[in-house]
Amino acid sequence: MTARTQVKTITVDDGVDVFYREAVPASAQNPGTLPVVLLLHGFPSSSFQYRNLIPRLAAEYRVIAPDLPGYGFTVVPDNRKYEYSFASLAKTITAFLDALKIERFAVYAFDYGAPTIFRIALQRPHAIRALISQNGNAYVEGMGEEFWAPWKKAWADPTPENIKALEPLLSFETTKSQYTTGSPDPSVIPPETYHLDYYLVTRPGNTDIQVALALDYKSNLALYPEFQKYFREYRPPTLAVWGKNDQIFIAPGAEAFKRDNPDAIVKLIDAGHFVLETALDEVAAEILAFLAKVGF
Repeated sequence: MTARTQVKTITVDDGVDVFYREAVPASAQNPGTLPVVLLLHGFPSSSFQYRNLIPRLAAEYRVIAPDLPGYGFTVVPDNRKYEYSFASLAKTITAFLDALKIERFAVYAFDYGAPTIFRIALQRPHAIRALISQNGNAYVEGMGEEFWAPWKKAWADPTPENIKALEPLLSFETTKSQYTTGSPDPSVIPPETYHLDYYLVTRPGNTDIQVALALDYKSNLALYPEFQKYFREYRPPTLAVWGKNDQIFIAPGAEAFKRDNPDAIVKLIDAGHFVLETALDEVAAEILAFLAKVGF
């Protein structure tokens, strides 16, 4: 019997209503004792990107995929005065894990989800039992030059004009292109993926949130040396499974993991940024084999 995915909400971090998807093996008698696989999404998506991966992994594990603040169906009340930064995202996800009493876990980190979990790892280095990075970057050589050029310009000189230049990142065309660019067969990508992303990130008030996070992404680069030190010192079992045609986080970023953790496994997939939309079977098989190999 296929594991069913439930949708839930839990209030943490002084009023943030975190929406999340959860699934466990259909035969599970005591789900709380199962090993946990945490799935963290990226920009401009939500836990919806994991809708097909969740039941694959939940055949053996308890799988949990939250929506980050500013994305999906997580709700942050206006009176919360939430600061949209990567430090805040990490704080909220830490509170989320604590509320669910999850102390150790494997994690699948994608895009914005990567610096979020790497920040948590700096505070709780023994929490991560296995790391799966899917186009989740921690190295400057992993940043595609063309995509990041307007971001870097705004970081270096945050004038109103340079900040305004970031807003096209929220256009429908850019959102769709993140799914289709580099895909070996864009015709298999369901249009509801990028339509849902575009609808949710362009809700009233959300443009300012996305621009704030784009500007704050610079703070992650400042932490890259600390992330890399964590990889060297704690050597979490690591699988870097990347879409090799991604123009946002490019393939050298995957290979770089081996520099700090020689035991890291690197798998380059013929796919773009959203690998799971076109290579679900291949990626799910790689993840399950990896988790079994490391004894998770």
